[in-house]
Amino acid sequence: MFAHMSDTQPENGWTVDDLDALPDDGTRRELIDGVLHVTPSPAPTHQVLAARLMVALEESCPAHLHVTQSNDVILSMQRLFVPDVLVTTDEAAERDGKFIAKEVVLAVEIVSPGSQSMDRVLKPALYAKAGIPFYWLIERSGGLTVHAHQLAPGEDVYQPVGIFTETIKLNAPWDIEIPIARLRPRHL
Repeated sequence: MFAHMSDTQPENGWTVDDLDALPDDGTRRELIDGVLHVTPSPAPTHQVLAARLMVALEESCPAHLHVTQSNDVILSMQRLFVPDVLVTTDEAAERDGKFIAKEVVLAVEIVSPGSQSMDRVLKPALYAKAGIPFYWLIERSGGLTVHAHQLAPGEDVYQPVGIFTETIKLNAPWDIEIPIARLRPRHL
C-alpha cells in the first residue's frame, strides 16, 4: 500500500531522515528505493508467532547478541524495513533507535497474505545485498514451515541451509533447537 503522508513525495524520494520527521504514531512504515510503504498492523496470529519465536530465540541467544521484534533496520538512506523478528549485536541494542544492516545478524519475516512477494523475493534480495548474514522466512499455509538461509560466502545472495517443519535445528548464528509446535499460535 502506498502512503500519502503529505501532498507530494519528496523530490528525490523519501529517506530515513524524512521518516524520522514524521509523527511517532505507531504506523508501520517501510522504504523501498525512496518509495514510502505503509503496511497494516499484523494479524493477531502473526504477532503471537513472532512473540513466541522471539522468546524461544532469546532463551538460547549468546550474550553478545540481542533478540527483538519489529524494529526499523536501515539498509540504505532510501531503504528501511521492519523485520518481524531480528537478532542484532548486543552493543547496537544498548542504544535507542534504528538498527543499521551491519548490526543485524538475523532477519525473520513471517509471510502474510499481503506480503508474499515482499517477504519471499524482495526483502531477502535486499537484506542479502545489505550484508545481513542470516534470513529466515516463515510460511503459515499448511502448517508452519521455517526456511533458513545464510549468505553465500563472498556473495550478496542467500543460500538455503534448511527447511524445518518439526524442529528448527541449526548451528549458526548459534546452536539453535526450537520445536515448531512451540511457536504455533492456537488459532493457526
